Amino acid sequence: MQHDLIIIGMGLSGLMAAKTALDLGKRVLVIGKGMGGLILFSNTIDVLGKVPETLPLKDGLSHWIKEHPEHPYSKTGVEGIEEALSSFVSLFPPPYTFHSLDERNRKLPTAVGTLRPTYLFPSTLSGGVFLKEGNTLIVGFKGFKDFYAAYMAKQFKCRYLTVSLQEEGLPELTATYLTRQMEKEEVRERVGLEIKNSLRGETLIGFPALLGLNDPVRIKAHLEAITGGEIFEIPTLPPSILGMRIFNRFKAYLLERGANFLQGHKVSRVEVKGSICEGIEVFHPPISRFYSAPHFILATGRFIGGGLEAERERIVESLFHLPVFSEAPREEWFGKNFFDSHPIHRSGISVDHSFRPLDHNGKAVFENVRVVGTILSGHHYIDEGSREGIEISTGYWGVKRLFE
Repeated sequence: MQHDLIIIGMGLSGLMAAKTALDLGKRVLVIGKGMGGLILFSNTIDVLGKVPETLPLKDGLSHWIKEHPEHPYSKTGVEGIEEALSSFVSLFPPPYTFHSLDERNRKLPTAVGTLRPTYLFPSTLSGGVFLKEGNTLIVGFKGFKDFYAAYMAKQFKCRYLTVSLQEEGLPELTATYLTRQMEKEEVRERVGLEIKNSLRGETLIGFPALLGLNDPVRIKAHLEAITGGEIFEIPTLPPSILGMRIFNRFKAYLLERGANFLQGHKVSRVEVKGSICEGIEVFHPPISRFYSAPHFILATGRFIGGGLEAERERIVESLFHLPVFSEAPREEWFGKNFFDSHPIHRSGISVDHSFRPLDHNGKAVFENVRVVGTILSGHHYIDEGSREGIEISTGYWGVKRLFE
């Protein structure tokens, strides 16, 4: 089959690029080893966590872009970010929607007992915005070590309940196992009744984000009918069920519209002639296949996704061997303390307005390759709280400008 565009990477930026191309009527092939960062992060949509709750996000973004012209957001602008977010949100019609409150950042609880700012979040997480001392019961599961209910309750000055769903021979429970269990009506009735009998005036019930993969709103409503309280999900440590929901929704949408998916495959080689990428080789043991297209999108992420690799003295882009821009020499890659803002995390690929990769002289390296997502230079998404915003906006505009 002939493709108009080949996308390398199945994280949020690659999926967003694929959706955008399909919406423009293009034929798309998506290749990736897995779900990218979608299973590793909380998967609320962080756009710019540094903007305080007192300020509309749009105002904070405008100021940020003016102060940080090297940031990926400078390639999209505020209105471009809003347009891309609208495209993302359109994938999630009611009842499982992504939304903001008053178009501002809000703080939601985490699995380690902290509050973190985010902009868009699923409807099943909404109640967490209203968590206050004494008004919430935090629910955990015995044997599930990716959610610390007792510690969270101590931090938030609330009570907690530990429910046992362990079976003989299962000393530890996984997120996927518990998610499947919560999809069973009889399990929900048992859990819901135990919660109801444990309430001491609490009106909110914080629950690990395990309320099923396919219909979390229905499961939430069933538990609320049993307990009489308002259930809200709290992200767990990885793997993220919230991220799996996002991935599954994207994949269903893309397949319905004719995209080809090669999941679990690795691009082993690129074929280049001058400034043109002519094709890629995909290795899936024991078979290698060659794919060609007029255009390519690189959306492989930084170090976690394998898009960048740190050698002894330098950082390299592992597939096209693109120039990597780093703000610090080797001896300054890392701060002295673990929680320092390590300069290595600002390394990445520099691009022009069309998202073509640039060399150190500002010249486009390839004419038919676009680079999107967190592999871009000029940002520190961990410090900024901007990961998903960067992925969504650059994935969207990388394709829009390609086919304009």
